[in-house]
Amino acid sequence: MRPYILAESNWKEIKKSKFKLAILPWGATEAHNFHLPYATDNIEAKAIAEASAKIAWNNGSKVIVLPTIPFGVNTGQTDILLDINLYPSTQFAILSDIIEVLNRQGIYKLLILNSHGGNDFKTMLRELGVKYPKMFLSTCNWFQCLDRKPYFDEPGDHADEMETSLILYLDPKLVLPKIDWGKGSEKKHKIKYFSEGWAWTERKWSKISEDTGVGNPALATKAKGERFFKAVTNKIGNLFISLCEADINNLYH
Repeated sequence: MRPYILAESNWKEIKKSKFKLAILPWGATEAHNFHLPYATDNIEAKAIAEASAKIAWNNGSKVIVLPTIPFGVNTGQTDILLDINLYPSTQFAILSDIIEVLNRQGIYKLLILNSHGGNDFKTMLRELGVKYPKMFLSTCNWFQCLDRKPYFDEPGDHADEMETSLILYLDPKLVLPKIDWGKGSEKKHKIKYFSEGWAWTERKWSKISEDTGVGNPALATKAKGERFFKAVTNKIGNLFISLCEADINNLYH
């Protein structure tokens, strides 16, 4: 039993514990090119949350990792078989219930460890922060915490070199042979301003990618995945430590 993983813990130990920070990994269930599993985001979220929590726990930080939420917002992929969509309003309801429990039981810090680009919790946390003023609510996208250029050769954002390398490291038996990997080519929007980062519209996934990937996975390796995983979890582990140590009534200088 790892005492910082709720799913592995029991009432005998939990009832004696006092936690400062709850971590909620949140992923998605969706196609990841031809070769990666539908659970890619969930595998990454769980592994990164657990490894980062171990770093924090060994530093003396009382963290608890909640079970991973396995479904995310997939409104741009409604025609891709078994991509499971949760509407943002459904996510809000789930999140609200979880925060109500934490608030009632005196765990006043929550971090959502987001593993899916379609999820966006900022507006939800703004609203729930007013409803629960004692709570310190935060979110992070683990896939944005480091510059990828020192770790990978090809840019991408879905089932790309980075994600393929991670799954080759975390669970290689779930990766199809390289002959089956799609190229992850992406069609860009004809309205160029949507590609510049300041204007946004949802991408219709089956229109922009033939294999559901965005980014070429060809140069992915287990070694790259291991190196990146260790760097990511070290940084996020230190975020957990900082959150545990923070005085939520004295956050600014």
